[in-house]
Amino acid sequence: MNLTFRYATKGDVPLILQFIKELADYEKMLDEVIATEELLEEWIFEQKKAEVIFPMLEGKEIGFALFFHNFSTFLGRSGIYLEDLYIKQEYRGRGYGKMLLKELAKIAVERKCGRLEWWCLDWNQPSIDFYLSIGAEPMKDWTVYRLAGETLESLALK
Repeated sequence: MNLTFRYATKGDVPLILQFIKELADYEKMLDEVIATEELLEEWIFEQKKAEVIFPMLEGKEIGFALFFHNFSTFLGRSGIYLEDLYIKQEYRGRGYGKMLLKELAKIAVERKCGRLEWWCLDWNQPSIDFYLSIGAEPMKDWTVYRLAGETLESLALK
């Protein structure tokens, strides 16, 4: 069976949200999902702040990857930040996740990006092992910081 890929369109918003919720459930974070179809349509398709590709098997979407461009001042060029990569449970362990990452790497190279990067939860050993097996390197000496919600708004108003 050949895996193919296609970019999402506005009509895919309900499927994108479904996959986001499935991923969040797997990550034990479903209660944190506040995204709506309206928000996804606005930010992905109207404001064009992210892109989504689907791996397709026999005409059926079996997961998704949501990504956007970031920028490295050190490299002097854009990179791709992979926000979410998800393969449905029943399709895992067959190499489809690796093929999806390979497709993202291909997109990054075609767009002359300097890197492809993502975060992984510390407890997600199956994913960590997978990422290490394809040559991905964990970032050492870096800690992620975040401002969100009231803290973000409070700083903006200071």
